Formats: sequence, structure tokens, C-alpha cells
Amino acid sequence: MSTKPILTNTPAGNPKPAAVDMKFEIVVLPVSDVDRAKKFYAALGWRLDADYDSGKDFRVIQFTPPGSGCSIIFGKNVTGAAPGSAQGLYLIVSDIAAARATLQARGVEVSDVFHDAAGVYAGPDEPYLFGRNRVTGPDPEHRSYRSFASFRDPDGNGWLFQEITSRLPGRLDPAATTFASATDLASALRRAAAAHGQHEARTGQADANWPDWYADFLVREQSGEAPPQ
Repeated sequence: MSTKPILTNTPAGNPKPAAVDMKFEIVVLPVSDVDRAKKFYAALGWRLDADYDSGKDFRVIQFTPPGSGCSIIFGKNVTGAAPGSAQGLYLIVSDIAAARATLQARGVEVSDVFHDAAGVYAGPDEPYLFGRNRVTGPDPEHRSYRSFASFRDPDGNGWLFQEITSRLPGRLDPAATTFASATDLASALRRAAAAHGQHEARTGQADANWPDWYADFLVREQSGEAPPQ
């Protein structure tokens, strides 16, 4: 039996939608020094949501990355997992170079941007999804999902930036288009501008209806549909 992973662009279908929303909102990080971890995540520029100390051998701290619907918590007597054992934690960004530069400006050590060797599912590097055989530099074709950078917190919990500019079909609700920040929206508008320039070159004339074209492009890009023609 082959052990090679099966990659598909088609989501595993469940034709019957869940009756109740189930929002994944918390990841628990195991840390050895709560105040050191708090200082580190504050330095990333993440929002501090809570720092609760019962005064009875229990403390919980919650941070949320910019634009994220999911938060992290850590503290004292929050988890029995070994400090630093949380690995392969993904932070999705639309511009990996900008995300890396932001952390570096805050004094955080971040790896060079890398991509995984095409078709290689095992390698000497860290055993994360798409990170086992690291090749320096972004994906040569600048494909969505293919470029990464990594960093660690003081305990060694491992984080990965993954650059996603367009989603595979079925990953997002096509009726809901959202952007995590003004920076993400600006990046999407620049991609729309470049694509619209190619559109005008194909038609050979200026497109007076460009606002509608841009809007259609932004919605289609997020939901993984083909761009407007």
C-alpha cells in the first residue's frame, strides 16, 4: 500500500450542513514561564484579551493575533502538555515578506522565507506539513499556499507563516468576503489592479466599469473561483 499523501483541490464533501455553528477559537500553548511568554506575545503586537489570576495556583492569559478569529491561551495549571510541545501552528498571511519584516522589526528571530521541495514529502527539516524539505526562497511561481517562514516562542512552541492569496474552491463561503486588515485589503486591490491591467490589454480598451470588475475579482479570489474575464 502506498504511503504517499493524497492531495486534492476538492473538499471532502458533507452534503448535509451542520445544524449548529462550531467556531474554533482557542489553542492552548504549554509554557514554562508565564510572564516570559506574556512578554513575548505582547511584543508580537498581538491583542491581550485577558490575564486572570485566581490567586490559588491558577492563571490564564489570552492573546489574539491581528485579524484572527482564533486566540491562544497559556498560563499556570492550564495544560499538562510539555512546554514547547505545540508545533506546526499556522498563521495565514497575504504577504509573507511583509509579515516576516514586521516580526523582525519587533526583535523576533524569523527564518528565511522557504518553500517545500515539489513532490517531496519527507526530509531532514522540521516535521511540519509542507516543511520537511525546505528550499530557501518563496515558491518560484508565487503560488498560494506554497511559501512559508517559521519562528518559535521562548519555550520552543513552533509557528509557521503561510502565504495564501487565493483559496482553493470550497474553502470559503462565496457570499462572505472579508479582510483581516487594511493591509490585506490593499494587497488584494494591488492584485486586482494587476489582473485588471491584463484584462484591458486583452480587450484593447479602457474598462469604465472597473469598480464592478475589481469587486468581482476580490470575491472570486477569496472563494477560489476563476477570475473575471
